[in-house]
This record gives sequence, C-alpha cells and structure tokens, in this order.
Amino acid sequence: MRTRRSDSPKVVIVGPCASGKSSLAAALRDRGIDARVVAQEHSIIRDLWHRQDPDLLIALDVDLETLRARRSPTWLASVYESQRVRLAPAFMAADLVLDTSPLSLDGVIATVLAWLEGKVADRGADAIS
Repeated sequence: MRTRRSDSPKVVIVGPCASGKSSLAAALRDRGIDARVVAQEHSIIRDLWHRQDPDLLIALDVDLETLRARRSPTWLASVYESQRVRLAPAFMAADLVLDTSPLSLDGVIATVLAWLEGKVADRGADAIS
C-alpha cells in the first residue's frame, strides 16, 4: 500500500507523447509522492494542467527523433508540432523543464527526485523563516 509523504508537494507532469510522463508519475507515486499526468498535449484547453491545482509543474520534453524511437518511426512531425503548440503555456509556467531525450528512465527519475528533494528542503526553510 502506497501512502503519500506528508512533506510531498502535489506534482503535475505534462509533456509530448513518449516524453516519459506516465513512467515518471508511477515512479514518483511508488515513492509516496502525489504525482499526476495531465494530457495537456491533447487538449485545446490552454490551462488544463492548472485545474489539478499543483504545487509543482514538471514539463518533460523530448525531441522528434527520440519520440519516434520510443513510439513509432512514422510519427508525424505535424502531430509533434501540434503537441508542442498546445504545451507551450504549460512549459512557460513549469517549475522544471527536463529534456528526456538523452536520458534513460532511471536518469529522468533520479534527476526529478534530486530536484524535488531541493524543493521540499526549500519549502521547509520557508516555513521556518
């Protein structure tokens, strides 16, 4: 049974298809972190991610070549570009933007966990001040 860590912020993850959103969210939830994926890349609602009321917004990025390697070699560039347009407002608002193209899943998880640890430590310092 997974329980949410009391010091854990609510994390929302957005990004294009095959950027690692679902895998990262599952890994974070396995560690007791309240993490959710918002399919912003499929929505014309510019602030769909915001409706989850996140404490932190993570935007995962991926280049077209890597997306094709992960998903399908025939993935249309026009679909990729359309997703990037839909994601632009979320990427601008993101607390962390991470290009997952050169990273393994373990690398993505380690990078995000280290970043989150710093954010949690910052929140604790703010509460003390």
